[in-house]
Formats: sequence, structure tokens, C-alpha cells
Amino acid sequence: MTGALLVSLVSCLIAISQASLINRCDLARVLRKEDLDGFEGYSLNDWLCLAFVESNFNISKVNENADGSFDYGIFQINSHYWCNDYRSHSENICHEDCQDLLSPSLLSSIICAKKIVSGAGGMKNWVAWRLHCAGRPLSYWMTGCFLG
Repeated sequence: MTGALLVSLVSCLIAISQASLINRCDLARVLRKEDLDGFEGYSLNDWLCLAFVESNFNISKVNENADGSFDYGIFQINSHYWCNDYRSHSENICHEDCQDLLSPSLLSSIICAKKIVSGAGGMKNWVAWRLHCAGRPLSYWMTGCFLG
């Protein structure tokens, strides 16, 4: 039993060490710098809520979906439509390598997210945003963030 506990603990530590988390206020600063505040009518609060519900602010998150596609990065951008992961069929609408969506600079993720939001559906393209952010008060996402 102690062996199983040790294996479980080591697995958790490995998963934590592979996560690349960004602080909420640091993310707000990056998003503001990249002109996302008000982009297509969405506030920084919307973008922060999206990043939280999709990845818990984890820049390096990759998630496999039931259809064999993968979601990448802080906004969990899907490989079937938006980026090329060279593992599954992709329309690659963003003209991005999915691995670039895991970059700490966030630029590839932001550029692709802007393309997604500019199209039909806006942020409603993200189911988690529709379920947890849309139509809800979101001002608390910026609490304590001083953007200067």
C-alpha cells in the first residue's frame, strides 16, 4: 500500500512540474498589452474567465478529446479546426503549429484566439466559456490587478 501511495505522489509531482502556470494578474497585463481588452466586445474579465475555465491558467495544458483531436494551451485551442498537431486531421484555420500554442510568450495563442473570436460565435466557440462565463458578473477577475 505504501508503494502505491509513493507512486501516486510521484505522479502528482511530475504533473505539477510539467504545468506552466501564469498568475492571473500577469495574464491580464499580457492580454491588455496585446489589445484584447474590448476586442470584439470582450473584456479582460471575459478573457481571464476563459483562460481559467479552460486551463486553470496553465499555458502548457494539452487535453485529448473523445474524437481524437487535442486542445492546446491556455485557451485550449482545438487541433481539429485551429492548429496543426500532425496527429489528427486539421483545418488549421489559424495556420499555427499546435506546439506553438504552448509557448510562454502566449503570442501564438493570442493571435489564434483573436481569429476564433472574430469569427461566427465569438467566445461562444468555447463551451466552457458559454457554461461558466457568459452572462455572469465577471468583474472579480480583475480584483487586485494593477495594470499600470
